[in-house]
Amino acid sequence: MIILGNSGFVSPSFSLRNRLRRGLWNVIDVLFFRYSPRPFHKWRAFVLRCFGAKLGCSVHIYPGVRIWAPWELEVGDYVGIADGAIVYNIAKVKLANHCVVSQGAHLCTGSHDIDSRNFQLIALPISIMDYVWVCAGAFVGPGVTIAAGSVIAAHAVVVKSVSASWKVWAGNPAVLKGNRSDVIKESSE
Repeated sequence: MIILGNSGFVSPSFSLRNRLRRGLWNVIDVLFFRYSPRPFHKWRAFVLRCFGAKLGCSVHIYPGVRIWAPWELEVGDYVGIADGAIVYNIAKVKLANHCVVSQGAHLCTGSHDIDSRNFQLIALPISIMDYVWVCAGAFVGPGVTIAAGSVIAAHAVVVKSVSASWKVWAGNPAVLKGNRSDVIKESSE
């Protein structure tokens, strides 16, 4: 999918097929997704599935969500992605069950190799496990896995995987700030 060794300054980073597919998605996004009424979650799920997204049941993806490539999106059951969230998924983004991605959060699977002459585009998947809340304005970077039950606080920046479950992470870069309640853990088991 990513073209290697090209001029990252003036040449496309993706194949023609990929660019045409994204172009079609951008048209469909504007016509049938972005301006759909807020309560039309099933309609937006249908549109995303038509473009290859794998979505579970009771998925609420709001019309103001920006999704780069639906075919690289996999979402479990009972997941909400709020208006203003950005899913820049040039690689796979997986959200497990009972997750929330709040307003303005950014899930970013792409970056550039700063040590290459052409700033080669690189892509690594993001995996978000069950019962995770990515709060408003948080940034989750390429290659990150977030452990079950984690809360990524508002405007936190996560650039390394979070392996401890049922914890709260905040700051830039995100660091461990505390534990989630045992009552919450017991109710999810």
